[in-house]
Amino acid sequence: MDAQLLRSTFAVVERRAEHAVTFFYSHLFWHNPGVRELFPEDMRAQRDRLFAALSHVVTHLEDPGLPEYLAHLGRDHRKFLATPALYAALGSSLTAAFAHAAGAAWTVEAEKAWTEAYGSVAELMMRGAAQAEAEGQPAWWDAVVVRRELLGEDLAVLTLKPRRPFAHLPGQYVGVSSLRVPRVWRTYSLANAVRADGTVDLHVSRIPGGAMSTVLVDDTREGEWLRLSAPGGALTARTPPGDPRSYIAAGTGWAPVKALLEEVAEGPEGVEARLFLVARAKEYLYGKEDAERLRERIPGLHVTYITSAPRHPRDQATERLLHALYICGNWPAHDVYLAGPPGFLAEALPVLDHLGAARVHHDRLPAVAGFGTRSMGTAEWFIDPPEVPWHDPAARAPHGP
Repeated sequence: MDAQLLRSTFAVVERRAEHAVTFFYSHLFWHNPGVRELFPEDMRAQRDRLFAALSHVVTHLEDPGLPEYLAHLGRDHRKFLATPALYAALGSSLTAAFAHAAGAAWTVEAEKAWTEAYGSVAELMMRGAAQAEAEGQPAWWDAVVVRRELLGEDLAVLTLKPRRPFAHLPGQYVGVSSLRVPRVWRTYSLANAVRADGTVDLHVSRIPGGAMSTVLVDDTREGEWLRLSAPGGALTARTPPGDPRSYIAAGTGWAPVKALLEEVAEGPEGVEARLFLVARAKEYLYGKEDAERLRERIPGLHVTYITSAPRHPRDQATERLLHALYICGNWPAHDVYLAGPPGFLAEALPVLDHLGAARVHHDRLPAVAGFGTRSMGTAEWFIDPPEVPWHDPAARAPHGP
């Protein structure tokens, strides 16, 4: 693939992203009327996810992990009932949309490069789907809600029992769908290590205007059936037994970190471990009881709870976290596991990099609008800390609404 030509063309299209995506779906549905029923009624989130996926592919064209990413994407897209015919239709509409949005930048060479690139992407995705079919992996797992616990007004813990064996690793996430919101899937982290009874926990924070989170928190009841996609994600344990590690979790980012710590607790040896559990206010620190139980089970686990002080601005929690991270030393020796909303990751990653943390594990999440990339020194973080949109209730879920 001509990576330079693909990126230069995409840079032009990206400036008209909203227009390009609108044209893409209009072209797709006009020329393939039966395809519309495969997509949710509200297409706003779908448009965002399409361009996020395109951006990821273009950004990682030379990444040796891209084929694996695309194979997983293909396996996952079986839940959308994707077929070879649909892939062909998507490719035709994507080319038309890019030609329309790129204007004079859309040359014969650019069309050839994008046609070949999409063909390679589609082939890798379909190959991943075919492999999953050959292994007997279903397109989704039906799972019944066996327990529902409300923690405050806008947070629910759902315990699900999949009908079929559901293999997963601590720290992974799954797509979740409900018949109450047809054709809508949202990702949530699994909040437990593997259990003998096969059940899994989800921590769901209701987001204003979020169709799926509202249904899961407010309406879903015990005995109701949900669908789970194949698990995925990069936040899985990679630290050799006995080696030091640190865990940093904000909001419902506690879910995957809790699963990782449960896995450590079930191991034969103690570890040198640090846990920083962050919430914008004390009343949102819902994981404290579980963290205390894990501290009792894991020799060597040191736990730090970080919230804003009463009647103080909620962004004070960020300042306190930065201070706590700077106080702790030996970061280059620790594997770091980081989980939380996209804005939280955008705040924490530069700090950890500045402290010399060499191995920071986290899931790749969509970028948060408004975040810069400039490097900040230690003094700058305390004199002029960045804004913290992850404190906004509308942005505190770790994945999607």
